[in-house]
Amino acid sequence: MIGAFVEAWAEFRVHRARVLLSLVGVAIAVAALSGVVGVGAIATQAQTEQLERGGGRPATLVLSPPYKMETGKQADPATLAAVFDQIVERYAITYAGAVTWSDARIQYADGTDGVTLTVVSPAYGPMHRIQLAEGSWFTARDAQRLSPALVVSDAVWQRLGAPGLATNPTVTVYGAQSTTAVIVGVLPPDPYGPNYQAYILSSGYAAIAQPSQAAALPMYEFWVPLDLADVLMERIRAEVGSALGDGWVVDVQRQDYLAWGTSDPLEPIRIVLLAIAGLILFLGALSLVNIALVTVRQRVREIGIRRAFGATAPRVFLAVMLESVVATVIAGVLGVVLAVVLVQSEWVRGYIAPGLEDSVPFPAEAALVGFLAAVAVGALAGLLPALVAVRVKVIDAIRY
Repeated sequence: MIGAFVEAWAEFRVHRARVLLSLVGVAIAVAALSGVVGVGAIATQAQTEQLERGGGRPATLVLSPPYKMETGKQADPATLAAVFDQIVERYAITYAGAVTWSDARIQYADGTDGVTLTVVSPAYGPMHRIQLAEGSWFTARDAQRLSPALVVSDAVWQRLGAPGLATNPTVTVYGAQSTTAVIVGVLPPDPYGPNYQAYILSSGYAAIAQPSQAAALPMYEFWVPLDLADVLMERIRAEVGSALGDGWVVDVQRQDYLAWGTSDPLEPIRIVLLAIAGLILFLGALSLVNIALVTVRQRVREIGIRRAFGATAPRVFLAVMLESVVATVIAGVLGVVLAVVLVQSEWVRGYIAPGLEDSVPFPAEAALVGFLAAVAVGALAGLLPALVAVRVKVIDAIRY
């Protein structure tokens, strides 16, 4: 086997000019195969993060506001809040909190305008992968502020004149009464257009909420281990129902993306790209087969002399086939390196997945797929020339 590899390398060096030209297509195809798998991993991570910003990370449980079956009456907010605290403490849930939506008006230089308020807890940011362009997300200390803390959208911030957050800029928020709030963070620009929204903590919202809004029940979110999600759903449902009594409808569901399917919408595009790369790989293999056949025709006399001196048919077969394998392995390595350089570049990552929070290394399976594809192409491209070489008769070869 070692001797066959040495001979294959020697023949590759002799015919390297012609072989290298045919291997350009193979290297490009291997780079395309590895690149498609690598880019797919980045795009999948970006899509996963986007889904988690909407529905929370797996597994996110949501307790909807309970209501009385007969009358539709909602539960007492204080009772529900007490049960929530007990559940969080009993099951040691690190990330959990109440979420509700409301609206208010903000004072700008050119007058007041409406803004959508999302009332959250500090845990909401990690649970939903909230990204900020400026400033920071809420902390537990923000709940103790006399002036409520706000995280506003880029549209609100720009309309306020984009003040530096280091100066602790304030804004007047109108609800049941006017309140001065401090902007601590700014969301990235919305790619779909201006979006006037803001996040506020429950403690700060109490200062501006209308009486009817303050009485509205929030929904409660729990970020729990994925393997305990089903068990905790039943336990939360049972504990809330036990605290409220008979006749209450208690609904606890998962809202993260894994709860409603794991299908990958990028799969059709990935299949098309893999098919194109496979076609390029096939064309590169055809050119490699042509060169290998020409080379074998030129070596008929050499093969006959080797057979006369005792070289067996398997040895000749292996030596000829390995010539193509050695060549495509080199092309495969170069293609994988090219794919790694391109996929890991900041330009490609920024174009495919801007704002990616978790870094995605180049997947090992992408490099393995490219390398194995190169080896397979080399073996297939060398098979026909190797069969031709084995069928060479010693007498005819010496007379050639």
